Amino acid sequence: MSNIKVGIIGGAGYTGGELLRILVHHQKVEIAFVHSNSNAGNLISDVHTDLLGDTDLTFTDQLSQDIDVLFLCVGHGDARKFLEANPFKDAIKIIDLSQDFRLNQKSKIENRKFIYGLPELNKEAIKTAQNIANPGCFATCLQLALLPLAKAGLLKSEVHITATTGSTGAGQKPTTTSHFSWRSNNLSVYKAFEHQHLNEIGESLKSLIPTLSKGEGAKTGEQEDLVLNFIPYRGSFARGIMASSYMDCDLSLEEAEKLYQDFYADAPFTHISKENIDLKQVVNTNKCLIHLEKHGNKLMILSIIDNLLKGASGQAVQNMNLMFGLDEREGLRLKAIGF
Repeated sequence: MSNIKVGIIGGAGYTGGELLRILVHHQKVEIAFVHSNSNAGNLISDVHTDLLGDTDLTFTDQLSQDIDVLFLCVGHGDARKFLEANPFKDAIKIIDLSQDFRLNQKSKIENRKFIYGLPELNKEAIKTAQNIANPGCFATCLQLALLPLAKAGLLKSEVHITATTGSTGAGQKPTTTSHFSWRSNNLSVYKAFEHQHLNEIGESLKSLIPTLSKGEGAKTGEQEDLVLNFIPYRGSFARGIMASSYMDCDLSLEEAEKLYQDFYADAPFTHISKENIDLKQVVNTNKCLIHLEKHGNKLMILSIIDNLLKGASGQAVQNMNLMFGLDEREGLRLKAIGF
């Protein structure tokens, strides 16, 4: 096939920059334009200085319909506004990295219906999709920790989750809690029990949970409640998410590991580790690593990702690869930082 012509909206931010770092080296991609009103005419390498020597592309404030796929790397709420103001031909595929189209009730705009883009959950639907709502970073990390249990009907008790994210999760625009002098050597909780990603996590997990009764006298077909107690933390580092989840579970460790290995057998970026895991194993990659432990009747699941790659731009490229019939690993065989 000929190269995929790509347009990028919002190329100056963190997710846009990560997308460019992947796509300038993607063997099947031609970058048609990178849109940025504030940087129009500037070299991409003037903003993303690590790309000096990799590309001589410049930002533009012009749009083109001569593309195969459009990536929206804009703020939450801005993707829908952009598409309302700038309609694109139906034949152009769209991958949105904001939260605007992730939930079922918000997944449509005009003739476009967005498919939730978690490949480990919706791979076959993604392959034939015209439009993708890329999952959130916390949502990706937590869903990959819990999907196998949901499908097996084993999320029967409350799930307790803590997860710590790096400062890039807050976006490029400086804020009080992303400023270096505040973030460095610091730790804080935010949006406890009410993080916005809980909505998309809940939709995905409930789509897999078998129909259960709520005990004696319950109506047939009534589904048991899913309770996720999620405490997010801001970490004193730039990239990555580590999550720990635990719940009551009667499986042995060996049975749980087999459940996870079988569920992710065809997922090239999600791997089960018998040894404890740490963030440097996944930072700068599109991987998710999962480690399971059994403590009495509690099953603990550790999951780690790079919030900007598997949690954002890397997963967006993975989705693009699936949509265009490519190996989903194309352009994403990346090296972890290691040290």
